Amino acid sequence: MEKPFGFVVIDKPAGLTSHDCVNRLRKVFGIKKIGHTGTLDPAVTGVLPIAIGNATRLISYLEGSKSYTGIIQLGKTTNTDDFQGEIIKSSIWPLISENDINSLLENFRGEILQKPPNFSSVHINGERAYKKARKGEKFDLVPKKVTINKLNLISWTQNKGELLIEVDCSTGTYIRSLARDIGEKIGCGGYLKKLRRTKAYNFKENHSVLLPEKSEFYLEKNKPKILNPNMFFKHLSSFELISEEEIISWRSGRKISFQNNIKRLKIAKNNENEDSIINTKNILVLDEHNKILGIADSDKSFEIKPKVVFNAIG
Repeated sequence: MEKPFGFVVIDKPAGLTSHDCVNRLRKVFGIKKIGHTGTLDPAVTGVLPIAIGNATRLISYLEGSKSYTGIIQLGKTTNTDDFQGEIIKSSIWPLISENDINSLLENFRGEILQKPPNFSSVHINGERAYKKARKGEKFDLVPKKVTINKLNLISWTQNKGELLIEVDCSTGTYIRSLARDIGEKIGCGGYLKKLRRTKAYNFKENHSVLLPEKSEFYLEKNKPKILNPNMFFKHLSSFELISEEEIISWRSGRKISFQNNIKRLKIAKNNENEDSIINTKNILVLDEHNKILGIADSDKSFEIKPKVVFNAIG
């Protein structure tokens, strides 16, 4: 029986950690080799891609931004920058128009410097920031560069002081920090009241399914569909092995030459340039049925050099 291989995209409910979702799928599929592609805070809902089986070895090769919709509550600042923290400051939000808010949001579009929340998993001298924050320790986190590709105001509710926004951003961006900083820019403080992730890398809401309930663990019909990983790696160039001999060589960890037919290397559209044939990193290696056999590199020697080999021999 073929082992499960691919991705399940969970519409994560509030109240569960990303690891809770992983543990539940381990019971559903009866295997341990399952891992998420990046944590969502327990209170955050939405798109949570989870790799099944050997697809866990492909996680580091995913590319793309992340998208969210969220509510920013103006007039209050919390120590965690979201609704779960203690309120440390309160102010009255100003009378402000949607046009003025949109102009203000321009300060946060593009590449910006962003300071992570004190209650975050950032390391400080080998210790997580949130652990130091829980102990009441004082420290400053270094701002880091992040990219806000899109930041749109969906609606502004003046009487509630609520901004409904949509964001598309680089991996590593804290929407909590964005909420805090927007509140500071307006002059009244703010925190993240609610957040939903709508996209992670190339995984979208329409790929997502509900997390099986505990009572459904052992019902075959309730197992979530495992998605073919190929559809999420179109940003990678690809190379097809055309014979059983080549597949055995590949599984044995040997290089494969394509000098006599350089067109065998299919260059991804985002990587098309004059140097791409002789210097391509992270190539998807496939068999004739388009099944992923691993990841390779190539250089001016016109050889496929194994990096990740599935079902290795020896």
